[in-house]
Amino acid sequence: MHTIARLSAAEFGDSIDDLAALLVDAVDSGASVGFLTPFGHAEAAAWWRAQARAVADGRLMVWVSRDGSGVHATVSLALAAKPNARHRAEIVKLMVHRDARGRGLSRALLATAERAALAAGADLLLLDTETGSTAEHVYLTGGWTRYGIVPDYAGSPDGTLQDCSFFYKRLSDPGLRRPDRVAEACGRL
Repeated sequence: MHTIARLSAAEFGDSIDDLAALLVDAVDSGASVGFLTPFGHAEAAAWWRAQARAVADGRLMVWVSRDGSGVHATVSLALAAKPNARHRAEIVKLMVHRDARGRGLSRALLATAERAALAAGADLLLLDTETGSTAEHVYLTGGWTRYGIVPDYAGSPDGTLQDCSFFYKRLSDPGLRRPDRVAEACGRL
C-alpha cells in the first residue's frame, strides 16, 4: 500500500537520499528529466539539495509516494514567482521508480498536485515531456492539452536530441478571473 505525502522542509531534507536514488533510477532508465549519463547519487543529491530553499519558502511543493520499503515516486509543483503569473504553476519532476510503474502512482501524484495547485490559487498548470514517451501518454489520457511540440528540444540521458511536447491543464473556469467576464455576467443578472 502506497501513501502520498507532501514533504515539509525538514522532511525534504531527510528525504534527499531517497529522492536522489529515484532521480538516478529515472535517468538510468532513460527518462529525459534534465540530466545526462553518467549520473550518480552524489550529483542527484546535490540537485535536490539545491531545491531546499524553494521548498522551505513554499515556491516548490514536493510529494512522495512510499510504502514500507521506501520512496517509489515523486512529483513537484513549482508556483510562479511573477505577480502576473500567480494563477499558474508547473508540474516538474514526476518520476516513478521503474520497479513501481504501472500501479497508477503517476496519476495519483498528478491528482494530488492538481488539488494543491487549486488550493494555492493556481488553476492553470503547465508541463513538458519527451514526445512519444510513456509520460506523454499519461498526460494525453489525463485531461491535459498538448499545445505544441518543439523538435530537438532536449537531450535524452545519452545526449540524443529528442522532441518535447508541451501541455497545459485548466483546473477551473478561467472566465471567473477576468474582470470583463465577471462584469458581463453580472450585467445579465
